[in-house]
Amino acid sequence: MAEAAVDRSSTSGLGPAGKPFSTFERLVAWRYLRARRKEAFISVIAGFSFVGIMLGVATLIIVMAVMNGFRTELVSRILGINGHMIVQPVDGPFTDYPDLAGRLAAVPGVKMALPLVEGQVLASAQAGGSTGALVRGARAEDLTKLKTISDNIKSGDMVGYASGEGVLIGTRMADQLGLRVGDLITLTSPEGDVTPMGVNPRVKSYKISGLFEIGMSEYDSSIIFMPLEEAQLYFNAAGLVQSIELFVDHPDDIDALRPKVEEAAGRQINLTDWRQRNQTFFSALQVERNVMFMILTLIVLVAALNIISGLIMLVKDKGSDIAILRTMGASAGAIMRIFFMTGAAIGIVGTIAGVLLGVLVCVNIESIRQFFSWISGTVIFNPQVYFLSQLPAEMDLSETISVVVMALSLSFIATMFPAWRASRLDPVQALRYE
Repeated sequence: MAEAAVDRSSTSGLGPAGKPFSTFERLVAWRYLRARRKEAFISVIAGFSFVGIMLGVATLIIVMAVMNGFRTELVSRILGINGHMIVQPVDGPFTDYPDLAGRLAAVPGVKMALPLVEGQVLASAQAGGSTGALVRGARAEDLTKLKTISDNIKSGDMVGYASGEGVLIGTRMADQLGLRVGDLITLTSPEGDVTPMGVNPRVKSYKISGLFEIGMSEYDSSIIFMPLEEAQLYFNAAGLVQSIELFVDHPDDIDALRPKVEEAAGRQINLTDWRQRNQTFFSALQVERNVMFMILTLIVLVAALNIISGLIMLVKDKGSDIAILRTMGASAGAIMRIFFMTGAAIGIVGTIAGVLLGVLVCVNIESIRQFFSWISGTVIFNPQVYFLSQLPAEMDLSETISVVVMALSLSFIATMFPAWRASRLDPVQALRYE
């Protein structure tokens, strides 16, 4: 009766309920997964395989999430202060910029048109210290709509800016120069007044109306916002602007707006969008992301190779057991499914554990960074180098699914050869010397 039971449950490959793996096959596979004293070495290999797959999957998820978060944060902060499309004159300066900005802002899909006057200066404090800076002259009503700035005023306000009597600087610049709200900042521009002795640099002091903090160190340490009329006077550009920056509803659909913007301008203009201005930077991020995915996939591949070696050793160790099962009526397919389940179980459980570990780390990534910074006494993920003040992580469902599918596929493929070898074992040869 035992032989008949074995034969019925294993030769057909389907259990009583029509399942792909019979109860008998699952029972034997589970017994092979449990370590006994004489199989301790095989169990160690299985354990390393499990840990390797878990760490590989978790590392892939964490790295992809951090790189996604890094890109999202950079895009949002870079485009939060810079326009998605830059409109520059071709046949002459923008002297009619109020009307032109109004026409461009009325284009469907454009949120705001921001006339700008820009120039490089040397910023210094009376107490000493100086740094290079970029002055951006903008109207107060436009800067109020630019939420990246107006919603991130950490000290002071925009009252002085709106009245044309103050400037806004970043918190990092203020800390570097030792300045606070109400202090004077001195700006020196090489494009000054022309005299018989040559061009004299223009030097003028302005009162600091407020301090902003975007969270991107490069901007917080180098940008000064000045009222548009004052910037026009300072840079000898009275009554004109150098460019108009457009902020749109859907930055990825910028190409569809180009003809509409050109038509609304009614003159020859040069259009540059955010992708062109940051093409090298974002291309490098994409290449780095793809390379990291391929490199970290090798971790999972090595773990899958451990599954192969562990199962081959298990097949050799269980040669007599396989022979006995075959003589009792178990089919070659049943033996193959038993060892397939044994190896696949390691891959499945390792992948699930890796996903859970990856999600846990991504959710608490900033706390983990701060903990290791405290333990090591060093600054991990220095904002001066990485531009951001905290470590971002943004998980993407499709990427996580692709990581899971990749890990399971490698695990299943790794079990095929050892399971096939087990199914091809000759019972006579296996039992000859028993």
